[in-house]
Formats: sequence, C-alpha cells, structure tokens
Amino acid sequence: MNQKTLTILLHFFGILAFLCIPIFSSPDFSWAFDFLHIRGFQRDFTSYVLFVLFFYVNYYQLIPRLYFTDRKKMYFLCVVLSYLALSGINKLLFFSFEPHHLPIHSPHSHFPFRHQPLNMPIGSDFFKFLLVFLLSFLFRINNRLTDIYEEKLKAEVSYLKAQINPHFLFNTLNSLYALTIQKSDAAPDAVIKLSNMMRYVVTHSDSDRVPLQSEIDYIADYIALQRLRISEPNNLIFEVTGNTSDKFIAPLLLIPFIENAFKYGVNSEQNWHIDIRIKITDDDFSMFVGNQKVSIPIHEDGSTEQGIENTSKRLDLIYPNKHSLQLADLPDRYEVDLKIHWS
Repeated sequence: MNQKTLTILLHFFGILAFLCIPIFSSPDFSWAFDFLHIRGFQRDFTSYVLFVLFFYVNYYQLIPRLYFTDRKKMYFLCVVLSYLALSGINKLLFFSFEPHHLPIHSPHSHFPFRHQPLNMPIGSDFFKFLLVFLLSFLFRINNRLTDIYEEKLKAEVSYLKAQINPHFLFNTLNSLYALTIQKSDAAPDAVIKLSNMMRYVVTHSDSDRVPLQSEIDYIADYIALQRLRISEPNNLIFEVTGNTSDKFIAPLLLIPFIENAFKYGVNSEQNWHIDIRIKITDDDFSMFVGNQKVSIPIHEDGSTEQGIENTSKRLDLIYPNKHSLQLADLPDRYEVDLKIHWS
C-alpha cells in the first residue's frame, strides 16, 4: 500500500469516526435509527459535518495561503469569521423549528421524544470548533515539517552525490596529481580546500541554518578547485560584496546553481564565460550566475538538474514569500537570479 492510499484511508476513517460521535452519544440512540428524525440530533450532526468542512478548508486553503505566507492577522480573522459563519449557517437551517411546533412523540419511534434544545449553549459548538481548528492546524504544521525534512534529505543525498561523485573527484584528483608532478606550491592548498569541502558537507548538511560566511567559503573552495582545470582564468568571474556578519542561510542551498554553470559552461575548445556575483545587504541576499552554453561530454549525468529542482523546492519550503528565483534558459546562455529576504 503506497503512502497516498494510506493517507486517503486515514482521512476516510478519521471522518467516519468523527461523524459517529453525535450518533453514539445521542440520548435517543437506538439501532432502529429513529433518532435520525429528531431535529435536535439533526442540528448536532449538521454541526459536525460543517466542522469537517472547516477542517479541510483550514488545512488546504487558509493555512497554506495565509499562515505560511506571514499573513497571520488575516488568517486568524478568517478563522473567527469561519466560526461565526458555521454557527450562523447551522442556526439558519434549523431556525424555523421551534420546540412548540414539534410533536410530543416521534412518528417513527415507540419512545417519547427527548427534545434537545436547538439553541445550544455557545460554549458547546465553540469547543468543538476549537478542537477541529487545533487538529487541522497541528496536522498541517506537522505535514509541513515532514515535507521540509524529506526535501532536506533528498537535497542532502543529491549534494553528497554531487560533491563526492566520481566526476568531481576524478577531475580534482587529476588536477592535484598534475600539481604534485610539477611540485607546485598550490598542491597542499588544493588538498586543504578539498578536505574543507568534504568536512562541510558531512558536518553541516544536516543543520537548519549555517553562517552565511561558511556557505560562501564552501563555494569559494569549490570554485578554487574548479580553477585548477581551467586554462583561461579570466573567463571566470567570482565576486562577493557586502557584510556577512550575523547572517545565516540554509546549508548547501547555492551550490547547485554554480555546479550547473561549470557543467554546462566550461569547454577549453569553445568560447566560454562564467559570471558569479553575490551581494549581501542588510535587507536581502542576491546571487547571479550566468554561463554561456557549450558542448559537454554525453556521459555527464543529470545530478545538477535534480539538484536545482530540489533547491527550488527547498526555497519554497524554507523561504515562502521571502525569495524570488528566476531561471533563464536561453538558446546560448543560462542565467540564474536568486534573491532571499532576511526579514
């Protein structure tokens, strides 16, 4: 049984159990089901149906569209209005049925009619509504946290594959080997940068937030290692401006865009150019990555495309309505323009 089917079944039996409450708690309950014709029961049952409706409206519409988008005042106003609307609808449906208009005995039963007042105390419906509200709110929050955690796990796996895959290691180690043959002074520094990258992925990929400077250092090490195999260093521009102090960001959020630029933007036999610019202000973070498209070996895998897709989902989950991501896939050029608002 897959997860989707299990979820549907859980919702079905949950609704069924909830709607059974007014049935089995009715003082007029009998297996002959004569109580179904009693107005007091009908009103009570209708209120439960309306609460189920509110549960799903709150779960699928109000919370995602208002609460998760930082319009909390509007959200709680809609919740209050929903309660008033549900109470009003139920009263309007049964308003014309006054106690003195009802028969003394139910026409479909052999026992006296036990009338339940239609004007029930406001506290009765309120606490039912409050219970439904809390359940839908907690379930939605838990669902969101689960989604974030799952996307985070997918991203971590994707990044681990991207950073510790044979292509990256082969290219880096091959460059290191060339440096050692030349007895270059750059070899020890390159080994340290590779070590720092591996340590960062292993120790920080499971964190919710990391210092922005650490993330930029990781990118800088990655670019420095990529420079080892680049014969035209002037074709690569990497600039960082602004103050990173007291700034934090989700880990490994930026590297897929940069990896993509190197994968599709470097070929020594063609005219290529990569432009990476990061700007930090007190209000937001912005990153531009642009590269000319060049021919690539056909054996390259699609890890960077999957990484960008995962990153886009992570941005939606971690920075809802606090970021903008524009991807321009032009005939001869690919550009990424990312902005994240700190507040």
